[in-house]
This record gives sequence, C-alpha cells and structure tokens, in this order.
Amino acid sequence: MTVLILAGTGDARQLAQFCADHNIAACASLAGATRQPKQLAVPTYHGGFGGSDGFRTFLQRHAIRAVLDATHPFARKITQRSYDITREIGLPYMRFERPAWQPGAGDHWISLPDETEAAGHIAPGAVVFLATGRQSLPKFANLAHAQLICRQIDPPERAFPWPNGEYLIGRPPFSLADEEALFRRLKVDVLVVKNAGGAASRMKLDAARILGIKVLMIARPACRVAPYLSERSLAEAWLAQWTS
Repeated sequence: MTVLILAGTGDARQLAQFCADHNIAACASLAGATRQPKQLAVPTYHGGFGGSDGFRTFLQRHAIRAVLDATHPFARKITQRSYDITREIGLPYMRFERPAWQPGAGDHWISLPDETEAAGHIAPGAVVFLATGRQSLPKFANLAHAQLICRQIDPPERAFPWPNGEYLIGRPPFSLADEEALFRRLKVDVLVVKNAGGAASRMKLDAARILGIKVLMIARPACRVAPYLSERSLAEAWLAQWTS
C-alpha cells in the first residue's frame, strides 16, 4: 500500500524526500509540463493519468492508500478532479498549498483575476517580463502594444507567437542578485506573475521592489477543495501516519 504524491512543485520534492527518509512507502506523479524535471526521492510516474478514468485505474492498480496533492496552486482542475475521485472511492486526501504572497512596504502590486486584464495596466512600448509560464501565453495576445519577454524552463519547440516578443530560457532557482541583474539588463518596466507563493520563487518580486518595477499579480483561482494544509511540517505529520 502506497501514498501517492501529486507533484510538480519544490514542496512536493521535499515531501517526497521526507517519505524516503522516514520509511513511508510512497510514489509520485508528474504531469510532464517540464521535459527534464529534477528527480524525486520516490518512484515517479510521468505524463499524467489520462483523465478521470485513468486516475481511478492508477489508484487501484498501484494500491494507493492515500493521496497528498502538492501540485501548483494554479492546477485547479487537477486538484478538483483528484479530490472528487478520492472522495468517491473513499481514499484519504489532503491538499498542501503554501500561503499566497502578500505585498509589503515598497511593493507596487496590482492584483488581477486573470492574465487577459494585464493590458489595461501596461503602457505602450513597455518592456513586460512574463513569469507566468508558456501555458498562459495565449492570454497575452492583447499586448501588441508592448515588448514581451516570456521566461520558461525548456527551449521552445516553435517561434514566439507574436512579433513583439521573445522567449528567455532559465531553470530555477534564481537568486535575488541574478533577478535584479536580469531585470536591469532587459530594462523591465512591468513584471507579470502568478501568485504561487513560496520563498524560492519570490526573488523576482524582491528584485522588482528594489528596482521600482510594477508587478501585475494574477490571483489564485477559486477552489472548492477541502481539507488543506499550508505548512510543510503539518503535511509531513500527515504523511507520517502512513509510516510502514
């Protein structure tokens, strides 16, 4: 009997390591958004499950006894499906979701419910750094009046979709010094980012504050899933009940 960790975040990687260190039989799954993800400390399945029926089959085939969902805070469809199916078949489920970022003194943040609303806050000719991932890029089709730079982990398989933009390849983590130097070199005017939370990926926000860069913060979508934990120590305690 195995605990399944729905992975894709740094927190999931650390929780997998906790299982490996504490004799907790566990496996993990990665949807495959990144081509060469960092290796996890437990057996890992890549490429998703093939929909709801595939997820049910996976849970049964691998004798999963509990599911810890540590996917990205914006992976709401995966989270909702996982919660609904585990509740349907009577499996213990827990969501781990790190707290959202909050602005502090000196921050110039504008909260937006969706990427498509960024256009109204970007001046003509502005240099816009998109740190929202390639999957959200189609939502910025209305930014023809700005210069776009989209950072992603993997090299692109095709050219940038519009003439006013380019890809920038980079694999996190990024230090504060790195982010500040990058934004200076690119002369960034506006940073667009999803409110993913977490200390490691906050460096770009700290750099924006130092440089006085406007931040358009995409708010997390609503999610009906419960229960959830927001401290990793509590998630580790939840996992510890499954120690062999």
